[in-house]
Amino acid sequence: MTILLYFIVSMVISLIVKVVLLVTYKDKEKLDKGFVFPYIRLSYRRKTIRTLWTFPIILVGLIVIYLYGELNIMWNLILLMVTLILTFLQLANNYKKWKKYERG
Repeated sequence: MTILLYFIVSMVISLIVKVVLLVTYKDKEKLDKGFVFPYIRLSYRRKTIRTLWTFPIILVGLIVIYLYGELNIMWNLILLMVTLILTFLQLANNYKKWKKYERG
């Protein structure tokens, strides 16, 4: 039950932060050069690059959860599969939009 509660609280906080960032950066120009912390301000090319370089960090996090977490093997596999699928969908979507934006 506590894992479910942590998950729900994490999702609610993530959604609140996402909405605040969407409202804050709604009409701002997307940046393709220089350091930008908010993911939402990046161009699709930079989003694709950031997804690629955060992928190893995600894998390390999943390994730590597997080794030190108290989840059984089924939940570890579900977490791994969902995370990998969502990461690859995000990468594919950003890449597709980047190439579409480049063409005009």
